[in-house]
Amino acid sequence: MHDHAAPVAATDPGTELLDGAVARVVRESGASVAMLYLLPRNGTTLHLTVLAGAPAQLAALWTRVPLSAPMPVADAVRLRCPIWLGSQEELARRYPRTALVLPYRFALCAAPVRTGASDRGGVVLLWPGSHSPELSSDERRAFLAGCHSIGMLLQQAESRGSPVLPGAQPRVLPRPEPVPPGPAEALGAAEFVQRLPGGSCALAMDGSITFLNDAASALLGARAEDVLGTLPWVSLPWLNNPAVEDHYRAAVIGRQQTSFTVLRPPDRWLTFHLFPDNTGISVRIIPTTEPGPTDDPTPPLPPISTVPTRAGALYHLMHLAATLTEAVATKDVIELAGDQLMPAFRIQTLVVMTSAEGRLRVEGSLGSRPALMDRFDGAPLTSGTPAAHVLTTGSPDFYASFDDLRRAYPSADLRHAVAACAFLPLVVSGRPIGSLVLAYDRPHHFGDEERALLTSIAGLVAQALDRARLYDAKDRLAHSLQAHLLPQTLPAVPGLDVAARYLPSTRGMGIGGDFYDLIRLDENTVAAAIGDVQGHNENAAALMGQVRTAVHASAGAPPDEVLARTNRLVMDLDPGLFTSCLYVHLDLAGRRAVLATAGHPPPLLRQPDGQTEALRLPPGILLGIDPAARYPTAEVPLPLGAALALFTDGLVEAPGVDLDDATSDLAEHFALALDQDMDSVADTLVRYARGATPGTDDIALLLINALRDES
Repeated sequence: MHDHAAPVAATDPGTELLDGAVARVVRESGASVAMLYLLPRNGTTLHLTVLAGAPAQLAALWTRVPLSAPMPVADAVRLRCPIWLGSQEELARRYPRTALVLPYRFALCAAPVRTGASDRGGVVLLWPGSHSPELSSDERRAFLAGCHSIGMLLQQAESRGSPVLPGAQPRVLPRPEPVPPGPAEALGAAEFVQRLPGGSCALAMDGSITFLNDAASALLGARAEDVLGTLPWVSLPWLNNPAVEDHYRAAVIGRQQTSFTVLRPPDRWLTFHLFPDNTGISVRIIPTTEPGPTDDPTPPLPPISTVPTRAGALYHLMHLAATLTEAVATKDVIELAGDQLMPAFRIQTLVVMTSAEGRLRVEGSLGSRPALMDRFDGAPLTSGTPAAHVLTTGSPDFYASFDDLRRAYPSADLRHAVAACAFLPLVVSGRPIGSLVLAYDRPHHFGDEERALLTSIAGLVAQALDRARLYDAKDRLAHSLQAHLLPQTLPAVPGLDVAARYLPSTRGMGIGGDFYDLIRLDENTVAAAIGDVQGHNENAAALMGQVRTAVHASAGAPPDEVLARTNRLVMDLDPGLFTSCLYVHLDLAGRRAVLATAGHPPPLLRQPDGQTEALRLPPGILLGIDPAARYPTAEVPLPLGAALALFTDGLVEAPGVDLDDATSDLAEHFALALDQDMDSVADTLVRYARGATPGTDDIALLLINALRDES
């Protein structure tokens, strides 16, 4: 049997036990396909480590999944809960990118693998399209028990000092071996197949032909010895049609019967019926007349005279295009392109280069040799390098071996870096903006189809890169504006340990309306403020600057008066935006704090013994709604060693998470950091927030620890 992705043998007892656990969860849950992803410690990307029930090439697009990706397994791991998708419609609604490249009927469940507080990865199971829209209690129980077992195995391997790590390629578990028939049964089965009308053949899970009888050989017009072990759409040119491979994929992924009719030149129509199970695909081939417009529900596939891009190539293009729509910054484009291209095309190194002031500039690189093109960074575009040539001419270059590259560019000193490479132009609106370099560790023949596909992919990358560079320019401007609107440094106040952090949202322009301030009024009094202007654009940032200035100008007055004056200013400006604000007057000599809020989350107060709670403050409405609004105050003791945490809602808000629960978790982290300085505590709380929230909102944080020594 020919197998394009031969199962990788387990190399240690821990790995063997892990493979057995994956096989067991497939068997006990009744699933058809399983994918185990591992999350390296402190990692942000899931790695496909074990695959069961499908060939490796069908999972090539998902061998690496960033935790931030809008995909079921990433959400399951990040949200720490199972994700169930019982129909193709639900998949399309919740995960359109995945549904675009898997337009088949199947049910899917993804669940996290955890031990204690450690995230270790996730498991994805697929069931045939005939599965009920709901997951049964037995299936759910078997799935979650399997995830628990896998987690324990990973923990045990780690405790032995030999943790299970993802490999360069996922291990493909062997298919279940059927019980071999006896001689009489085998003879009877062969005779049965020969007597059936039409032709019969069998495909392995990877699509390669493992059997065909004489009738099938005659209908296909091919000898058995010429096609056994080959992919039919490769060995039979008239089957090299994207729809043929698409039907094969539908059979493997959905585990459901599918049929298609195709013309075998010059004039013979054949209908193929595919019957899949967990061991392979049985195929019946029936001769037919040319289908009419109404007498066959399956439209015929047209004859082809040229070699088109096959289904797998089309899926790569669709998936990459959908993925790149989510890329915001230049580094996102490079990382997402690498995640998709490198495993799918077995590329070892990827480098993106652009031009700046007439010179080459390395924007980013991934893979086994990330510094591959560093020697050309800063080289003039007139230099005799392949990257410069491609960038200036807009024509791709392919080199199947290092000797080919050396003949074209004798000065390209890359002997120990590449064995084959492709230099692809990044062209936008007819204008080259850069070059994409793909390098291989072994000689690699670039066929016409692959050259066309890689050139098309470079076009998609170029468009995304052009958008990202525009975003980067705006983002730099936004960060500069934000930096000038926020305090450059916090004032040094004897007896206080203070720290502040501002993090822009991970999506959008990178500018928002969150602000904070610490104002030293005199030797014994300090004012603190934090707020959040509605929106994430330049208007929100401009209003934020005006609100912060108004608070600063009024500081020293009672907190209710400070907020009332600021509210009247916002009403006079009439920006159409609302603002929350929390103002705190700290009396260091009297060891007390007086607070007033305008619709802002209450601060956390940590007592010297570590007891921490969110303060209950009398409510006040947002600034900019009612010019006559009043803002009642509350007074709390602030003994030596007590600490306040003022924050904006981006630190605690997340979809599907109760705000009170999130605030309690934040308070717990604040309490546990009792013996740390405020700078360290700020880093701890921000790391917690970025792990627990989606990063779609800005975060402002101001910490104040009363260390005043009265002596």
